[in-house]
Amino acid sequence: QVQLVESGGGFVQPGGSLRLSCAASGSIFSMDSMGWYRQTPGKEREMVALIVSNGFASYSDSVKGRFNISRDKTKNTVYLQMNMLKPEDTAVYYCRLNQRGFLSWGQGTQVTVSS
Repeated sequence: QVQLVESGGGFVQPGGSLRLSCAASGSIFSMDSMGWYRQTPGKEREMVALIVSNGFASYSDSVKGRFNISRDKTKNTVYLQMNMLKPEDTAVYYCRLNQRGFLSWGQGTQVTVSS
């Protein structure tokens, strides 16, 4: 059993910043990748940022240059630094862990960007 606990969501004005954290615990045997996804009502969940085991990171075009994903292997934690936030970044953000194809998801954290 794997638990992913996200934190750091909230309300911010356009142009502001937030930092999300996702701590993994439980049956962690491989961290092939950890990623952040987001979803708004009526839309499919989309990948925001992904970091793989060798540290390589990738981003969706909509957040490239504004968001940064990082990790602390010693804490099994991944972070998402979100800068220059826009109203269209408003969504529930989910953390995902991929262990040899076994996917685990967090419960989600709400991010609202509004003036």
